[in-house]
Amino acid sequence: MNVSSKQIEKYILDSFSHVNPLNSWGELSFFINPNNKLKRGTYFATLKLKDGENDSSSNLNRDGIFRLNIGLPAKNYISLFGEKPKRPAKGCVIEAPFDFSATNIIMPHPVYGWMGWICVLNPDQKKLNECKIYLKDAYDYSYKKTLKKLS
Repeated sequence: MNVSSKQIEKYILDSFSHVNPLNSWGELSFFINPNNKLKRGTYFATLKLKDGENDSSSNLNRDGIFRLNIGLPAKNYISLFGEKPKRPAKGCVIEAPFDFSATNIIMPHPVYGWMGWICVLNPDQKKLNECKIYLKDAYDYSYKKTLKKLS
């Protein structure tokens, strides 16, 4: 059974401290911002609910489809998929052998894979449990970057 975007949102907000969600551009971004000392903070995950002008390869405008995006440290991304791809041209996707509209498959983010981001469309509970490990890695990595910004 698939998990809803609201269930994932609740999991992130309940599981990680100092997280501020921001909803914009059809995407709910999760920023780490201890004591709200930064303008926004450092984001480590997003839930994308609809296609955007430069990000439509996942075909999120299908009924009930959403994408969980997770920003991993480079070493974690490389352990999953090998070297990071080159940055795509504006409005294009990375070169990778994936169907970016497929559900319940962890894959590189179609646009931000070059930055170490991964994604999954409509994960089931088993796939979400796998993603929880990646969410923790992304959170820890981004939290360290946030602390450096604050020091």
